[in-house]
Amino acid sequence: MHAPRDDRVLRGTRVVAALVVPFLLAAFGLWIVPSRTDWFAWTIRPDMTPMVMGAGYVAGAFFFARVLVARCWHRVHLGFLPVTTFTIFMAVATLRNLDRFDHGRAAFWVWAGLYAATPVVVPAAWAWNRRRDPRELAPGDVRLPDAVRLALAAAGVGQLVVALVLLVSPSTMIDVWPWTVSPLTAAVLGGWFALPGVVALMMAIDARWGAIRVTLDSQLLGLALILAAVGRAWDDFDRSNALTYVFTAGIALLLLALLALRIGMDRRRCRPAETARAARASHPTTRARRPRRW
Repeated sequence: MHAPRDDRVLRGTRVVAALVVPFLLAAFGLWIVPSRTDWFAWTIRPDMTPMVMGAGYVAGAFFFARVLVARCWHRVHLGFLPVTTFTIFMAVATLRNLDRFDHGRAAFWVWAGLYAATPVVVPAAWAWNRRRDPRELAPGDVRLPDAVRLALAAAGVGQLVVALVLLVSPSTMIDVWPWTVSPLTAAVLGGWFALPGVVALMMAIDARWGAIRVTLDSQLLGLALILAAVGRAWDDFDRSNALTYVFTAGIALLLLALLALRIGMDRRRCRPAETARAARASHPTTRARRPRRW
């Protein structure tokens, strides 16, 4: 029997979100006090790395908090596969660098437990709930323009390439990275590049603005905190390294581009004529009744 496409967020999905949020909020401490990581699964140096991680974790807490209160599944579904990719990266990074963790800390066992469970639990919640997605444009919604979708796909592929190199061959990145990283932190940073990379690809594939907005807001929060971290940890950067400026400019430009996308799409959504045309274009019966041009 097929599940009704009622766009409902299932109770199990909300339970997963409720369980994850406290851990993500606790990890925000990495951004708040990056110089004190003696409570974490391993001591992280320099400050820029824990701040990148903390920014990502609080952005994740924002996303899963929105899942908790969401009325429509399609508005939050887009974040689940990127989070799944991220957790797989963390699991692989952990297994490859077990000797670099402090096994005497409770935080290590929490870390290990989370990244043993979440690569299974998060995609399972997505797979179970996705049957409820109506998979069509909601009334009043609009789709991303094709040019924007192409740009997002290209950006996503680029971020995934960087992420894979950081995970599979961290030594390749250690010598050129803008600040000091170890094999473990390089692999972990790979996860933080993979997550937005898959987000960009999912945005390009789905294209419904209503399905994108919550996850995009999460990305904006994370990017803003990373950019603030650059200012706080500027002394950690190698200023003779061109990638220092490429990284900083890249984060700033990505933040501005996504902010402009959010503002532009919200404005487009408010234009009744465009909304009506988009809805008609997405309706199969409307397309079938279009007169032929001779």
